[in-house]
Amino acid sequence: MIYSTTETIPGRDIIDSVGVVTGNVVQAKHIGRDIMAGLKSIVGGEIRGYTEMLNEARDIAITRLVESAQQKGADAIVGIRFTTSAIMDGSCEILAFGTAVKLK
Repeated sequence: MIYSTTETIPGRDIIDSVGVVTGNVVQAKHIGRDIMAGLKSIVGGEIRGYTEMLNEARDIAITRLVESAQQKGADAIVGIRFTTSAIMDGSCEILAFGTAVKLK
């Protein structure tokens, strides 16, 4: 599956739009990560535990996005965007969305 944040796929013609597809995941904080984050907030710098958690969540959201497009018979996804939101204290959602298309 080809996917891109651009509205086209270079060198390929889009012949049909299949529809909007999404993939999301809600990720909760881990107590070990919270302890390290609390310590890191004192001295500053990147909180790698949270970075890793969000990278993993983004990968899951993309996988689910691709699965949604495959179920619709798409060849590619264009215009992919990401959004995040807090669901409750200690967790957040990552949502990936785009347009599933058929290619020539």
